Amino acid sequence: MGRGYVDTLVVATGNKGKLEELRALLAGLPVEVRSAAEVLGDSPVVEEDGETFAANATKKAREISHATMMLTVADDSGLEVDALAGRPGVRSARFAHARATDAENNAALLGALEALGDPPASEGFPARFRCVLALVDPYTHGGEPHTVEGVCEGVVTRAPRGSGGFGYDPLFVVAGTDKTMAELTEAEKNTMSHRARAFAKFAGWGQQADYQISVVREIIEVAGVDQHRSLAQKLDGQILVRSGYGHAQDGIPSPFNLEAS
Repeated sequence: MGRGYVDTLVVATGNKGKLEELRALLAGLPVEVRSAAEVLGDSPVVEEDGETFAANATKKAREISHATMMLTVADDSGLEVDALAGRPGVRSARFAHARATDAENNAALLGALEALGDPPASEGFPARFRCVLALVDPYTHGGEPHTVEGVCEGVVTRAPRGSGGFGYDPLFVVAGTDKTMAELTEAEKNTMSHRARAFAKFAGWGQQADYQISVVREIIEVAGVDQHRSLAQKLDGQILVRSGYGHAQDGIPSPFNLEAS
């Protein structure tokens, strides 16, 4: 696989657990998945100061895409508990304090629920994990993000179970099962989780990208170039469009046609 822009998808996260889950979910795509730290040598710190998951995901995707000049996907996600008016929400990673560990956040959540008394349902407190994914291609559509959302319903239990996953997974019982997210196998989680459901909405990526990338590789071999900017200088953008490669802006082709997603 070439090392050019067309082959690389940058994941804008510094959370190791989230990165591994995203790598697994992206495994079927014909792209090389890399973290921002792997591309830049160090991962830029993006302040998550948005009021919504979409705002934070979009901000991370834009900033990392601008820094790497590569196709970038960012995730912002968290737990919403009905009895806590949607908290922890966008502050899920910082519920206890700004640099909280998973254990500290779980303890803070249990403390907040303890103050409420008995849960409204015997199974626990109704809640959901919500994930918003933002995809930014710096070369097309003016760098505007393409976003999707996935939700996993369930309840929060006061007795943590399971050793898998990360974050609030040991406290969250997935609706329709008797397992916490931390008790699911990797295969189960990658089918049922909020992040998996968001990625399912990008299902068209794989087939579309596979065909588009094969077209560009063939053109690159003929042109004798291996970088997008060189390719753009040597080939008319309309050739790429007619070849089924997707849309181009400013003469630079994109590996994904977001309008068709």
